[in-house]
Amino acid sequence: MRTMEKRRESEGGAKRPEEILGEHSGKDERICQQPFWSENLAETEKLEQERQALFYLTQIPDVGAVSIRKLGEYFGSFSCLYNIEETDLRESGILREKQILAFLKAVEQRESIMEQYGKLAEREIRFVTPLDKEYPCQLLQIYDYPMGLYVRGKLPAPEKPVVAIVGARGCSEYGQSLAAMFAQMLSEEGTQIISGLALGIDGAAHRGALKAGADTYGVMGCGVNICYPSAHYKLYGQMIEHGGIISEFPLDTRPDRMHFPMRNRIISGLADAILVVEAKEKSGSLITAEFGLDQGKEIFAIPGRITDHLSGGCNRLIQQGAHMAISPNDILEYLGVKCRKRLIIHEKNVNALAKPEKMVYACLDFKAKHLEEISWKCGMSISECMGILLELELQGYVFRAANHYYGKKI
Repeated sequence: MRTMEKRRESEGGAKRPEEILGEHSGKDERICQQPFWSENLAETEKLEQERQALFYLTQIPDVGAVSIRKLGEYFGSFSCLYNIEETDLRESGILREKQILAFLKAVEQRESIMEQYGKLAEREIRFVTPLDKEYPCQLLQIYDYPMGLYVRGKLPAPEKPVVAIVGARGCSEYGQSLAAMFAQMLSEEGTQIISGLALGIDGAAHRGALKAGADTYGVMGCGVNICYPSAHYKLYGQMIEHGGIISEFPLDTRPDRMHFPMRNRIISGLADAILVVEAKEKSGSLITAEFGLDQGKEIFAIPGRITDHLSGGCNRLIQQGAHMAISPNDILEYLGVKCRKRLIIHEKNVNALAKPEKMVYACLDFKAKHLEEISWKCGMSISECMGILLELELQGYVFRAANHYYGKKI
């Protein structure tokens, strides 16, 4: 991970879609009968032709967003690539041999591919391209912006700030509580929450936003018609109704470990700021932070104990210059959002508890401890300690993890 510095300058001089489609060099005249912006076609019809072409192109295996964009730049439009000759592809020098073979093979499947496009509306899935007004302008600022997004539900509202909350799948109860609380409080102040719908921190962040009655958005490493992980099926359905599910991968694409770093650049690209909650020193969450750093986004991290392996990544980010987040206010102040109230994290008021309950509560921490350890510290029998812990849990002071582990609830 590099030292945190804003890098807002453009990388590689990526062209905007309107620049691609506005060009028409002599090279493509032998392929395209007329320029894309020909006057004898209605604008909506032209856009639809190009949108369909992008749908087709994004289905071709091994041909990524940058390659598709470069082909559009070189030949002047996307729709002229339907029946492109092999010699023209090779002369362009854009594609590798494997990509060229995949491109030529896709011609045989064009009819079935376009049948899928025709069925998107009945499946309540939209295909949004850089040619469309609703395509997020934030994504156009990154070099390898997706040439098509599949969307179930909505895209983030452009007039509201967006915060990405990411972290470990195998997080602690403490981490989940923090992610949910930060998401809820940020959402209550009008901030949109985006994450990856994964187990652990991602899911907690989405639930926190929904608890605030706000929309939340998940970027998938598979097709939007696949709920992954399956344990989040209910959450997946809630987010379609209150937010959106987004992916650049074609429908029916199964999850793959190589897909997740790709989707992480979209999460960071859509965000104005990124918050990392519990991450190991080698974590996918740090990939999202790295993408965000390259894209000029502000990185926030919640600190943790130096002996806690789940805090290693966050502590390292802070050491390298990321903002320390100890309250949602830290992020809201950066975003310029005026807070209606000061949001401070603190332990619950224990004055109303009886003396034995206070004694047991004092032996707990935000990181769960085993029942036997708590019993030994309190000097109580296991059965007595368990009864008090149950009462504290019912009152909302304590959470219970698996195998008789208990911790303080935020």
